[in-house]
Amino acid sequence: MSRRRFAFSSVLVVWGALLVAAATGSRALPQATDTRKTSTPYTGDLTIFDSPGREDRLQISRVMDLLGITPGKNVADIGAGSGWFTVRAARKVTATGLVYAVDINPEAIQYIDQRAQKEQLANVKTILGHEDDPLLPAGQLDAVLMLKTYHEIAKPVTLLRNLRAGLRPGAKVGIIDRNGNGENHGVNKAIVLKEAAQAGYDVVGQYDFVKDDMNYFLVLTPKAD
Repeated sequence: MSRRRFAFSSVLVVWGALLVAAATGSRALPQATDTRKTSTPYTGDLTIFDSPGREDRLQISRVMDLLGITPGKNVADIGAGSGWFTVRAARKVTATGLVYAVDINPEAIQYIDQRAQKEQLANVKTILGHEDDPLLPAGQLDAVLMLKTYHEIAKPVTLLRNLRAGLRPGAKVGIIDRNGNGENHGVNKAIVLKEAAQAGYDVVGQYDFVKDDMNYFLVLTPKAD
């Protein structure tokens, strides 16, 4: 076969494949693009997260209200650190609810276990997660918060996609962070919005009332399948 005839045949094959794809409505699924820079996860003194006045600066009660955290709800604190938010959420959901404290740092998990025992909170369950998967139980969560954590997540799109399996219908995911370049303990809000959309989430709220070196509070919900 001549080179010209071979090239023409190849064009026909490609064109035929495109016609079949169009006829069947098939399309390539978007791939995760976990390529941006991230900050090194914190591994220092965990007590720094319990600074005086932080509760007021973050208006954490208002945050929980916007996420629908009420008695009987199941909540996940991803990047739980010292358990600062974990213990507050545990009191909010009362003994009828449950809070999963997720972190990739074993020392943080041990710290939170001891803290929950000391504060007599039997509704706290710790999970040593992966950088791309919080390992939460399927279909159990009503609300999730990532407080000053998202910029440290090495594979944000993959993690958000894996998180969806743990969410109940109508569940809300909150992200509180500061604008930055990814590696300076912050990530630009526009990037978070783009990654959330890629992972299959709608943005249902954007707020800037949180302080404590924070710039934005986003509320997400998973798109309908």
